[in-house]
Amino acid sequence: MRRRDFITLLSGAAVLPGAAAVAAEPYPSRPIRLIVPFPAGGGTDIVGRVLGQKLHESLGQPVVIDNRSGAGGTLGTGLAAKSSPDGYTLLLVPTSHVINPSIYAKLPYDTERDFSPITMVASAAILMAVNSRVPAETMRGFIEAAKASPRAIANYGSAGAGTVFHLTGELFKQLTGLALQHVPYRGGGPTVTALIAGEIPVAFETMLALQPHVRAGTLRALAITSPRRSAIMPDIPTTAEAGFPSMVADNSYALFAPTGTPPPILARLHDATVAVLRLPDVGDRLREQGAEVVGNSPTELAAYVAAEIPKWAALARQAGVKPE
Repeated sequence: MRRRDFITLLSGAAVLPGAAAVAAEPYPSRPIRLIVPFPAGGGTDIVGRVLGQKLHESLGQPVVIDNRSGAGGTLGTGLAAKSSPDGYTLLLVPTSHVINPSIYAKLPYDTERDFSPITMVASAAILMAVNSRVPAETMRGFIEAAKASPRAIANYGSAGAGTVFHLTGELFKQLTGLALQHVPYRGGGPTVTALIAGEIPVAFETMLALQPHVRAGTLRALAITSPRRSAIMPDIPTTAEAGFPSMVADNSYALFAPTGTPPPILARLHDATVAVLRLPDVGDRLREQGAEVVGNSPTELAAYVAAEIPKWAALARQAGVKPE
C-alpha cells in the first residue's frame, strides 16, 4: 500500500468513530421545549401539559412547557419559527394559527412554509358563557338582556385578536346585531379570570377552560358552538338549537416543529405523540374536559392548514375584521 493511501486510511479511521457517535446519538438526548403561545390555564396550555407529561414518559426526556403569550399567539409562534430545527423545540397551537394570516397584516413567520406538521392533537368545543350575575339563562335571553341594557352588557372577551374565539364573537355580533366591543386578553386563562370577576359579561372559550367554573356555578354556559350537544355537558344547547345554525366552530390543537427538522425526528415525534394519544387515560382526561383526541398524519395536518387559511379569511372579511 502506498504511504499516502495508508495515511488517508488512518485519518479516516480516526474520524469515523466520532462521526459514528454523532450519527448514532439517540433522539431525544436532552429536554424538549414545547412552546405554548398562550398563558397557563387556557385550553392550549391544558392540552400541552397533558401531552407533555405523557411524551416525557414515552421519550424518556422532560418536555418543558414554555408559555409565550401575546399578540393572539403570534409572539410565541414566531419564536418557534426561528428556533433550531433539531427536534428540541416544538409548537402547540390552536385554531388561531390558521386565522392569524387574515388578522395580522404582517406576521413574523409564514404559517405554512416555516413549520413542519406533526399531528393534530385534539379538538375542543367552544362555549358561550356569561358571568353568573348576567340576567340570562339562554342565548336568546342574553340577546334580549343586551338589547335592553346595552351599557351593562357592552363587550365580550376572547383569548386575543385573531383567535377562533374572537371571530366567533364577531360572527355572533353579525348574526344578532349587537354592538358588543371586543376585549382581547392574553389567553384563555386571563379571559376566564376576567369573566368570573365580572370585568366582561360574556366570553367565548373552550369547554376545557370553562367547564370547571360552569360546574362550580361561578359561570353560566348558554350554548355550545358544535353540531351536536356535548356528551359530558348534555344540558347545554347548541347554537343551532338556539336559532343560529351557521354559528359552528371548534378549537383544534396542532403540533408542529420548525421547518428543517430532520424527517427521522419528525417521524419519531409523530409516532410517539399518536401512541400517547391512544392511551385510554389521555383520551379520558381530555374528553372529561370537552376535547376529543385526533392524532392524524402530517399530510392530513398540512391539508387542514392549507384549507383552513382561506376559510377563515372569508369569515374575517364577512365579519368585518380588519388586519392589524
